Amino acid sequence: MADENNYDVYKPEWIPEGASNEQYPGFVMTGVDAKKAKPKAPIYKPKKYTAEELINGIINHDRMLLSKAITIIESNAPKHFELGQEIIKGILPYTGKSIRVGITGVPGAGKSTFIEALGSRLCQQGKKVAVLAVDPSSSITKGSILGDKTRMETLSKAANAFIRPSPSGGTLGGVTRKSRETMLLCEAFGYEIILVETVGVGQSETTVRSMVDFFLMVALTGAGDDLQGIKKGIMEIADAILVNKADGDNKQRALVARADYEQVLHMLRPATEGWTTKAYTCSSYTGEGVMEMWSVIEEFNKMMVDSGRLDKRRKDQTMEWVTHMTEEHVHNLVFNNPQVVEAMAKAEDLIRHDQISATMAAQNLIDTIEAELRKVQ
Repeated sequence: MADENNYDVYKPEWIPEGASNEQYPGFVMTGVDAKKAKPKAPIYKPKKYTAEELINGIINHDRMLLSKAITIIESNAPKHFELGQEIIKGILPYTGKSIRVGITGVPGAGKSTFIEALGSRLCQQGKKVAVLAVDPSSSITKGSILGDKTRMETLSKAANAFIRPSPSGGTLGGVTRKSRETMLLCEAFGYEIILVETVGVGQSETTVRSMVDFFLMVALTGAGDDLQGIKKGIMEIADAILVNKADGDNKQRALVARADYEQVLHMLRPATEGWTTKAYTCSSYTGEGVMEMWSVIEEFNKMMVDSGRLDKRRKDQTMEWVTHMTEEHVHNLVFNNPQVVEAMAKAEDLIRHDQISATMAAQNLIDTIEAELRKVQ
């Protein structure tokens, strides 16, 4: 027999001959005839854009092409490196016109909430805001949740806002190796304000200082123990300290924490010449103090531009960036050398069996490296 869809069906062999449908109602369908089956849908292959197409797309405010360019920049694939650098070279004349703000603080301080409150208000004023939110990567799985865009629900809906979460990849301070290039792409697109939210992990967070103009530390109340842990790290390089969550029953404690920070700041050298680092309070929930903090950032930017320090700072940062990338490349060249790899394995074996001191092991490695360098001279 055949069903309404013209598929053949039959009674299974194990059903007794002459049995009624009420006793054995089961049937077996033969399945789909390969000849009758629908053809497979074609495999989608994304378009490969040239550097010129991506550069023009960024300059002409195409958000989709901006995202594609950032993906290329963040890729570690060798095939993307040359294309990425070609894109960077093409957009350089359109960069450098934004205000770059780094925002850090201990986990739970409310960095994302403050960024959403500030960014939303700036967008309402017609400003174009880009947020580079760096999520911590697992040291085990190397994965990240990348949930900042979800947490900044209001800001993510703003037409003139762009939020790009990126995994830290375990790099120092939670700043990805490609964050600088991503920032340049956003500037070339026309974003006037770049907010870089970093992983709050203590003194290693100082890395972000080397890529922004203004460095803001978001703090919590109950500053006594926190101050002892971070005052010699982040506070020394912060251009402002913002005690968040100054609302409700917590407002008085926030004012006390602000006073505590002010006392410590009086004993520290300002992070930026010509600028006095101060502590402030705000509530990202009620909005109180949020735009006042932005006024401080604008005042700082005007002082830096008028004095010529902004241009000097950015040039110094670029040279520091060049030095860092060069050191990283040299390190990889040295420690991927077969002779050095072999010497490193031998040193590890001797150390684990207590047959050599750390100093002698290091000297043996240095001798191997120097011998390899003489071969290429």
